Amino acid sequence: MHLTRRTGLKLAAALMGTAVLPALVLPRAARAQDAGFRHAVEGGEVVIHPVDHASTVLETPAGVIYVDPVGGAEAYADLPAPDLILITHEHGDHYDQPTLDALPEVPMIANPAVAGMLPAAMAERTTTMANGDSGEALGLPIEAIPAYNITEDRLQNHPQGRDNGYILTIGGQRFLIAGDTEDTPELRALTDIHVAFLPMNLPYTMSVDQAAAAVTAFAPDVVYPYHHRGSDLDAFTALVAEGGSGTQVVVAPWYAEADA
Repeated sequence: MHLTRRTGLKLAAALMGTAVLPALVLPRAARAQDAGFRHAVEGGEVVIHPVDHASTVLETPAGVIYVDPVGGAEAYADLPAPDLILITHEHGDHYDQPTLDALPEVPMIANPAVAGMLPAAMAERTTTMANGDSGEALGLPIEAIPAYNITEDRLQNHPQGRDNGYILTIGGQRFLIAGDTEDTPELRALTDIHVAFLPMNLPYTMSVDQAAAAVTAFAPDVVYPYHHRGSDLDAFTALVAEGGSGTQVVVAPWYAEADA
């Protein structure tokens, strides 16, 4: 099923406040058992499970959403099964066909490039969303937003128009999964974002300074640095505070300690 720009999307269902935690590292097997990172929404809460790098699981009142699952089914063994899978783009740290093959056969959303790479049976349960498309999945409004590089020597990493970020509205709150992007005009212009996941690792996405400047511009209530291997999160946190947005920085355990 292909979604044309700004038309409705209906996926057939094969279907507290925020606690700021210190920069701790939990073993993979313990992550499903911990209290998680919880955000109150209408009808319940959203629990965020960092998996690795850019891979994330969101437990929502509407169902469980896997974002860019990679690392094999074993990485998700202690987590709830998905009701929906989102893929932002084709790079191997976001799209891994063996992992998708090993997961339950649920509806998926992908950008056009990834949708064109999927096996036929998987493509049949995948909805293609391009930049600017909007619709609904699991009864949740979802928007596909641009994710791309703007720095001259990085343009080839994520060309404009190819890759997606996503905004999910869950219980009246807007959750941004930025994907691999720099601080683009589209990102800076966002409004009413409750929780944002922002990448920061050079040369693929943006610097700590760029990410903090983006936060100052669109002022989410909460920001999770992710896809941040090798980045100085203390510096990011300080820059966000200096920016005056009032955004709360939450550092979650995306990496094993030796890999951070």
